[in-house]
Order: sequence, then structure tokens, then C-alpha cells
Amino acid sequence: MPETSIENEAPKEQPRLPWEIGVFDAHCHPTDTMTSISDIPHMQAMALTIMSTRGEDQELVDEVAQRLGDYQNIADKGSNGKIVPCFGWHPWFAHQISVLNDDTPTPDEEATEAARKIQHYQRVLTGLTESGRDESNDNAFFETLPTPKPLSTLLAETRKRLLAHPNALVGEIGLDRAFRLPMPWQEEELEVRNAELTPGSREGRSLSPYKVAIAHQKALLKAQLQLAGQLRRAVSVHSVQAHGAVFDVLQELWKGHERTKETKRQRKARARDERDEFLANEDDHKEKEEGKGKEQHKAHGQQQKIESRGEKEEGDATKFPLPYPPRICMHSYSGTAEALKQFLLPKVPSDVYFSFSTAINFTGPSPEKVLAALQALPDDRILVESDLHCAGEQMDGLLEEVVRTVCRERGWSLEDGTRKLAENWKRFVFG
Repeated sequence: MPETSIENEAPKEQPRLPWEIGVFDAHCHPTDTMTSISDIPHMQAMALTIMSTRGEDQELVDEVAQRLGDYQNIADKGSNGKIVPCFGWHPWFAHQISVLNDDTPTPDEEATEAARKIQHYQRVLTGLTESGRDESNDNAFFETLPTPKPLSTLLAETRKRLLAHPNALVGEIGLDRAFRLPMPWQEEELEVRNAELTPGSREGRSLSPYKVAIAHQKALLKAQLQLAGQLRRAVSVHSVQAHGAVFDVLQELWKGHERTKETKRQRKARARDERDEFLANEDDHKEKEEGKGKEQHKAHGQQQKIESRGEKEEGDATKFPLPYPPRICMHSYSGTAEALKQFLLPKVPSDVYFSFSTAINFTGPSPEKVLAALQALPDDRILVESDLHCAGEQMDGLLEEVVRTVCRERGWSLEDGTRKLAENWKRFVFG
């Protein structure tokens, strides 16, 4: 019998992925296919960080979290819930939000609602018909778009949902210089449209020449980042051809709050000062409404409650508002290794993480740039995601693939790597 060559031998079976340690999807969109939601309880992934992006899916993410349960980080074990809901407005839909302040006069106070809608889209979209030419094509396109929602309304709705889910994140938010709005649905396209998909996304439609002005995107991003800071929530950030612009917005919020090297005693003193300032401000506000005596009693009760829980003084400050989000995930990071360094400077007061997906990061024609960025990151700032629109076996498969890729490229064993990634996700979500 002839000898069997190496080439003819069966490939070695890969070691099993240790799902029981915990595999966490840092960014996904299963509410885009609601028929897949029933598969989530049967998935091997421990928890899914589910993004909202637009008007059609905010309530769906809320509904899925209520139905399947929020994931709870209790003694490093999850509850029966598998969902971390995220509420935010994606840059692809930024044009649907009006960022004018309530006291800012509109260009024409007497204009009809239809005229004000056109004026809004003229302000926030680029790629418009050149001046002096027939603008009817622009206006016809604008008429197919929704009436813009005031930013104040969006923020109030998002705050309400975040408060209903104490561990919810703000996301997906960000900037995108490349995206163009899709053309309106044509009758023949609607006839063959997949009815299982949640409305509102592109769904393969051809693209128009219109883009959302980056200044408008920045205003929406900044407002949502500030809301995340006020509630001490992490954020998931979309960035396409805009890493520098995203950093500029964050840097504006970080200004004056940069980290300095502190001793343990200084950290405790700072936390105590922040707590005292917060309680003092609360006292001033409440005294005007309810009376000084009642509020002093309440403040004393709050202090007793903190002490009775045995919380460390340096942890007390995490209960109070910030002007910037405490933790940030740059999702499906596609920038260079050099660009990510600015996010990791010791003075940056937010903890910035970088997540990777097979679909976006490792299937392109030149993944070398992504691999270089992955290699440049500290062990404790790496996350994995599926970025998939459909829950179930396919999502588990993509998660397994990206975990294996990250472990291989970082030189981690599957067990050690899966544990590191799980710990990173928990710190990102819960702090």
C-alpha cells in the first residue's frame, strides 16, 4: 500500500470553542429581522448587545429586552436574560433629526409644515442641485423623506428608555462621510421586498447623490454623547472615513477633564469632592421646591445608603453625571494602528475599546491594516461582534469565527482569549 502524503491527510480538527466561559456580541442588529428573535434563547452566545439605529427599531429593541430579559452582571454570571439594549440614532438617519434649538427661529416662521420640511433638508443635506438650476428634483426627493423629529424629542425618548434599562448603552451613533441616502422605493421594488425585514434601512436600493452634512452629524453625535455622560452609559460608535472627526467631537467633551496621574489618596479625595458637589447641587435644587429640612433629611439618607452598601469612596463618583461617556466602543474598527493611538493616550478620560467583526474587518481585499490595528491594541481594549441583522446559528457562527481570528492573531489560546474578551465586554458594558 502506498504511503499517504501530508497533503492527503485529513485536516486536524480545531479545538472546541469554550462557549461556557462566555462569548459576548458587542454589536448586532437582530431586530432588523424580528422573525429571528425567537432563536436568541437557544444561541450559544452568552449575551447580545443589540443596537437601535432609527425610528423604526427603537421600540423593537426595548420590546425584545423586556421579553427576553436584560443581561445582569451578577457575580460574573448572567441572569436568564441575554440582552443588553442600546438606544441611539445612527448617522445614516441623521437627516431625520432637526438639531435647531427650540428658541432658534426657523427661516420662515409663516411657512407651511411642508415648506419647513424642505428648508430643513436644504440645510442638512449636501449634493443638492447647483444654484441657478432647476431645484424641483431636490424638492421632489425631499417630499419622500419623513418630517424631521426635534432633537429635544429624541433625547427625551432616549433618556426614558435608558432609565428603564439601567445597563442599557447609547448606540449606534457616530459619523459617516461615505454614506449616501437611498433613492425612494419604486413600486416594482416594493412588490418583491422581503416583508420579514424591519422597514427603514437601505435594503439594496440604489443610492442618491445626497449626503448628510458632517456638521449636522456632529451636532447629533455630540448631543447623544452628552446624554450618555449624564447617565454614565457606555456608547457604541460608528465611524466611516471619520475617525479624526469623531475624535474631535470627543476631545471637545473631554477638554478640561483630562486624566492626570493620581495616587490612591488623590482618587479618593476627588471622588469624595465630586460626590459632595453633586449632593450639594441636589440640595440647592430640591430646597427651592420642597424645603430645606426635607432635603437635608434626604441627603443624609442617601449618604447612609452609600455607607450601608460598603461602596469604596472612589466608586461613589460613578453614580454622578459626566460631560462625556465613561466608556466608548469604536465598532468594527477600520482605522489604522497609528490613528487608534490618540484614543489610548493616558490623558483620555474615557476608556476606549475597539471591536472587530468578520464581515467588516476580515473579509475585505486588504485586511492587513485591520490586523496591524489589532496587534497594536492592549489586551484589555479588544471586543468582538457579529454586526449581523439576524439572530441564531449564523450569528453564533460569525462570533466563533471572529473569536478564533482574534485569538490566533494575538497568540492567545482559545480558553485564555475567550476569557479575556468576556472580561473586556463586561468592563465595557458595566464599568
